[in-house]
Amino acid sequence: MRIGILALTAVGAGALWAAEQGWFPHEGSLMKYRVQIRFGEEPEPGTMPKGWKFGRVSAVSTDSAGQVYVFHRGDHADPIMVFDAKGKYLRSWGKGMFGNEHGLRVDRNNNVWITDNGGHQVMKFTNEGQLLLTLGIKGKAATDDKTFNRPTDIAFSPDDAFFYVSDGYGNSRVVKFTREGKYVKDWGKRGTAAGEFNTPHSIAIDSRGRVFVSDRENNRIQVFDADGKFLRQFTHLGATQNMFITPKDEMWIITHRDNIENITYDTLAGRIMRIDPETGKILGSMESPGHWIHVTPANEVFIGSLTGNVFRWYPAWLTRGLGETEGLKPANR
Repeated sequence: MRIGILALTAVGAGALWAAEQGWFPHEGSLMKYRVQIRFGEEPEPGTMPKGWKFGRVSAVSTDSAGQVYVFHRGDHADPIMVFDAKGKYLRSWGKGMFGNEHGLRVDRNNNVWITDNGGHQVMKFTNEGQLLLTLGIKGKAATDDKTFNRPTDIAFSPDDAFFYVSDGYGNSRVVKFTREGKYVKDWGKRGTAAGEFNTPHSIAIDSRGRVFVSDRENNRIQVFDADGKFLRQFTHLGATQNMFITPKDEMWIITHRDNIENITYDTLAGRIMRIDPETGKILGSMESPGHWIHVTPANEVFIGSLTGNVFRWYPAWLTRGLGETEGLKPANR
């Protein structure tokens, strides 16, 4: 009897250990999406000019016509490339213009804005590549109303009267400008208190004008009013790489468990999450590497990945495994 009890105890302990090693449920719930892992490069041979390929993809966005803008770090293609919604190459520009490609956003008028954290500049282009505005002094890192120090991202107020720049890797502040590019104010300094930052890596604005800032190395997202007054923070979402808030105030992020895993894994092993912007509640999630996120009106999720990929996630799901086509019996058949 004693042996039997010991055996049962061992079995119970083994089952508990096995349970602890298993996959955890997706935070919130599983979001049923499928993925095109080489948008713009497949099906082979693709439609880019011969010999072109993505380098590290730092950002991706779409315009009102569904055209896809890719910002990447590579020597084999122009740094800004434009594709149609199906991944057909259309046009490109920017060769030799940037020190280190980082952020790209498209405003409601289809202007293309970039942050160059190597040249310490923010630039505005038409969607055909004509340069309209340059902020910052190329090659000069500083902290005043005319300079940046490695800016990271840009966001636009809901009335289109202002835009905001997260500044960034060198500085630890948010800078507010009029739509014409006139400096208004800035806030923030390096630190861990409310209103302080350690790498403000992404910025997004909701329909009420509230400013969400990914304070990445502090493993939090801080929320401010339009003039920089601290409202609250979310500390349970990890080291958020990038954020996107839709016109309907649907908040999406690409994040990692913490800042150490993020840097160690070089943006691999991340999560796409949909968030309630009022409470920070996680509404759904799925695994994905990534540095940048953009969500279309059709709920397609584009991810710019430093692996050299643009991931296009689209709503869909498989109902059976594919083992049958590989000579294996599917586990769910």
